[in-house]
Amino acid sequence: MERRSLLRAAVLGGSAAVFGGTLWRGAAYAAPAQPGTGPYGALGSPDANGIRLPSGFTSRVIARSGQTVPGTSYTWHNAPDGGACYADGSGWIYVSNSEINPSGGASAVKFSSAGAITAAYRILSSTRQNCAGGKTPWNTWLSCEEVSLGYVYETDPWGVQAAVRRAAMGRFKHEAAAADPVRQVIYLTEDETNGRFYRFIPSTWGNLSSGTLQVMVAGSATSGSFTWANVPDPDGSPTATRSQVSGSKSFNGGEGCHYADDTVWFTTKGDNRVWQLNLTSNTYELAYDDSLVTSGTAPLTGVDNITGSSSGDLFVAEDGGNMEICVITPADVIAPFLRIDGQSGSEITGPAFSPDGTRLYFSSQRGTSGSSSGGITYEVKGPFRS
Repeated sequence: MERRSLLRAAVLGGSAAVFGGTLWRGAAYAAPAQPGTGPYGALGSPDANGIRLPSGFTSRVIARSGQTVPGTSYTWHNAPDGGACYADGSGWIYVSNSEINPSGGASAVKFSSAGAITAAYRILSSTRQNCAGGKTPWNTWLSCEEVSLGYVYETDPWGVQAAVRRAAMGRFKHEAAAADPVRQVIYLTEDETNGRFYRFIPSTWGNLSSGTLQVMVAGSATSGSFTWANVPDPDGSPTATRSQVSGSKSFNGGEGCHYADDTVWFTTKGDNRVWQLNLTSNTYELAYDDSLVTSGTAPLTGVDNITGSSSGDLFVAEDGGNMEICVITPADVIAPFLRIDGQSGSEITGPAFSPDGTRLYFSSQRGTSGSSSGGITYEVKGPFRS
């Protein structure tokens, strides 16, 4: 679904809408949404799991760090982070990273067609601080190390094939990855205050063992045109990949990344922005910038992991803030979809939809304890837009 010119978001709790970086009022734009509402309506009272949801939605806990996953003998990992879902016959699999260092890695939970948990298991071990990552079109999970000179690991969500380190994708403080099957590239974010935005072009699509790492080149403005340049030394030593190409664009703390319909979105936590790259025109712009919200309270703070639904809605998880997952619609309305109460020392991670789009999986990385050993992984089920 085509997303119209962005930064045109209804500001909840205010009396104006942001449009192209300019505050528009009155008849220049449709009336903003009512405070606390969006395409799914207002959030209700906290449920038994402490989650505020719109009417018609329910939540359940599917795993807790340090405890066996219900119906299995597998102990769930600490600090659950980035995740994705995979079709598995009539059921599906949810994979989740572990952002601890050392011994990070990733795990998976398998579901039946009715949503019952049937298995849980490890798919990656002995790695460091696996934060986000991305799903490939050939149904593997790219698990990214968020450490200096970190690697990308390609893993098997079914746990059959051994994980493989993909050194050709560069060594830097990796965060997220998003596959673009049209251009046959993988986009990559870097979690540094002066991080870069990259793409990896495999020598053969579907095989990440070799290829070319490129970095985005653009000016310092928040919109404009961009190009790509080869990174001379993807190994990142002695010179960091982000410092090798003159004119490469700096981003303040790259986080989540999502591709759909010739567009890639990614978040930067350091300045609380969502960026949009229009790949057919090679232009970029801001999809969200809380510094331009001049009336009321910014609806989205601590932008982090991001995913999308079949309706074209973007779902952005907050690292801190008031522990919300917010939705950005194709009409550029921004509103909370859910909020977790009583977990202010945590962050929301790993949002991903089941293959049929009726269930959303995510984690509270540190839960109520504020510790990596207190992570909780949830499922929300309900009438998502299609």
